[in-house]
Amino acid sequence: METKTAEASNISMVNFTAEELSIDSRFHMTKEFIQHGRISVFSHCFSVAVMSMRIADFFGIKVDNKSLIRGALLHDYFLYDWHDNPDGRHNLHGFTHPYTALRNAKEDFDLSQIECDIIKHHMFPLVPNPPKCREAWIVCLADKVCALHETLFQR
Repeated sequence: METKTAEASNISMVNFTAEELSIDSRFHMTKEFIQHGRISVFSHCFSVAVMSMRIADFFGIKVDNKSLIRGALLHDYFLYDWHDNPDGRHNLHGFTHPYTALRNAKEDFDLSQIECDIIKHHMFPLVPNPPKCREAWIVCLADKVCALHETLFQR
């Protein structure tokens, strides 16, 4: 029973944070772009945020929940369709989108150092510098777990 209550609480926190981020920003645009298969960037980021909370809870890792959730929700805030690539400008999307996401997030939000670390380093090892904080490591892992699931099972 405790696990269901914790899961419901995590989902509630992620929902609340997503609603907060939607106020006076471009966050709603993440619903318009596809990430993996048929999954929108918004749905992917939502799943990563929930998975990140699960990982922290499962391993008993003390984290800044607010920064963990915000960073996870904004980690793919690149705001373009990387599948639409007639001129080849998105050929290196996997390597470059964390920097685009960070730039966009900084334009729309005041970010903590933890949130910046999460966004900038979530693609490690494709981006050469590893995460610096535990929250960024957790989102990096959660992102890969969710991307694998979406790519293999939600097409």
